[in-house]
Amino acid sequence: MKPVTIYSTPTCIYCNIAKNFFKENNIAYEEYNVATDMEKRKEMVEKSGQMGVPVIMIGEDVVVGFNKPQVSALLGL
Repeated sequence: MKPVTIYSTPTCIYCNIAKNFFKENNIAYEEYNVATDMEKRKEMVEKSGQMGVPVIMIGEDVVVGFNKPQVSALLGL
């Protein structure tokens, strides 16, 4: 399984939908709160070119927003 990372904020609805999707499918993920972690926010922007959340990393692949079909395909679901 590819490593999964989500850059999110506590108030982001789509971030919570993505995290629930991972939990429902038993996908382990690492989460960074970019509302408070400025270093991870900078890292997110460097990787994605975006300030919006969620930014989901699946291996080396970047998904901006929660695109369920794309995330599912990258995870092999």
